[in-house]
Amino acid sequence: MKDRTHSDAKKRLARIAGQVAGIQKMVEEERYCVDILTQVAALRAALDQFGVLMLSTHLENCVYGDDHDADTCKAMSSEERMEEIKVTLNRFLK
Repeated sequence: MKDRTHSDAKKRLARIAGQVAGIQKMVEEERYCVDILTQVAALRAALDQFGVLMLSTHLENCVYGDDHDADTCKAMSSEERMEEIKVTLNRFLK
């Protein structure tokens, strides 16, 4: 993972952790359910965006990019690439 992407991922995860802590505090304070649900929706959106970042990074770097020498990426044939895309999308979209 490139430095910029790694930094972005860490920032997103820190924000997500803060959102979870905020929701937990709201529950402890017995805040209005609709306000909590609003924050849950924001958390879900943040998680989705983090997932998109990870998905696009994997596709760009490992499936079609130049990181084939990295420990987590390997050179792939066209068929293997398509299968990797299918498997990755299936995991992400569950």
